[in-house]
Amino acid sequence: MEHVNVIGVGMTKFTTPKAGIPYNFMGLEAVRDALKDSGIDYSLIQHAYTGWVYADSCAGEKILYDVGMTGIPIFNVNNNCSTGSNALFLARQAVQFGIVDCALALGFEQMTPGALGMTFTDRPAPMENYFVKLNEVYPLSATAPPAAQLFGGAGMEHMDKYGTKPETFGKIAVKARKHAEHNERAVFRNLLTLEEVMESPHQYGPLTRYQCCPPTCGAAAAIVCSDAFAAKHNIKTSVYIAGQSMKSDYASSFNAKSPMIIAGYEMTAKAAKEVYEMSGVGPDDVDVVELHDCFTANELITYEGLGLTPEGTAEQFINDGQNTYGGKVVTNPSGGLLSKGHPLGATGLAQCAELVWQLRGTAGVRQVEGARIGLQHNIGLGGAAVVTLYRTH
Repeated sequence: MEHVNVIGVGMTKFTTPKAGIPYNFMGLEAVRDALKDSGIDYSLIQHAYTGWVYADSCAGEKILYDVGMTGIPIFNVNNNCSTGSNALFLARQAVQFGIVDCALALGFEQMTPGALGMTFTDRPAPMENYFVKLNEVYPLSATAPPAAQLFGGAGMEHMDKYGTKPETFGKIAVKARKHAEHNERAVFRNLLTLEEVMESPHQYGPLTRYQCCPPTCGAAAAIVCSDAFAAKHNIKTSVYIAGQSMKSDYASSFNAKSPMIIAGYEMTAKAAKEVYEMSGVGPDDVDVVELHDCFTANELITYEGLGLTPEGTAEQFINDGQNTYGGKVVTNPSGGLLSKGHPLGATGLAQCAELVWQLRGTAGVRQVEGARIGLQHNIGLGGAAVVTLYRTH
């Protein structure tokens, strides 16, 4: 199997929907930035994998045809919030198994204001069973946003099992804003106090409004290639994918009566275990993490799902500052989904870009000193979880 190098990344500034930037403009910017970063021409790309959640069919072609019309296969993916990482998974897989030598992964999203909702109301809802099962444990709310209930329910279970305090979740939002302050591409860069977080309107379980990611627009891209391709084109390789795993739900998501598992905890844990085995490193070796903090509750349970801290110890992990600079592992130096923003299809590739910059040592003020191993976690309920481990050569 081929070595898979990340030779180029690109990412737009993330915005709120009111900016009104068309998805194809954002996607084009991200691809061009990734090509410039890699130093190669689009004509050398052999496969392209594009992903989004809210756009019509063949939106990927709409973007890439403005880059070049070279006849290559263009694959379009949609797997909720993990879509960007699904595109990267397919690009990595194509290179690793020798199908192509160089592939592009692109994710983008042009969202509308407000909480996520259903697009098609005249057919069965893919997420129906998740809410049915959550309601068996914690009653659903008629007014709270649906996604906040799924992840807020996971937070409630953690509180019930381990005595986790509501303020502990709020501290994650404070940390996210502090990290995003130094990210010029982030949506929310103003600092928040814990009091401001906790006093913002209540949503569900431990979650308040400032503990929920905003609807966001943006795009990100990555180019991966083999060692042979890099050598042929005199490309310096510094970061490669050492392990990657994608998991969908297990039967326990619907029969374990566990909101944490409903929200993807088991998918995360299984994928992380596989990645550590593939790469030959463990969670204690990781220097920097970009994880899926769509809600503070998900970041908290994911610390444990990824093995960054033992089960039941996430509160102590947070209180001891082990999730930020000077601690055990810097988590979401970009500001994460909570503050950088969450354009669904772009998120996985935005995480990839941040980790590549961190491992190259080019992240500026938010640079994690001595970062050599980076871990990425991207999840989409419905469901899919992708965990990726990056290393420096």
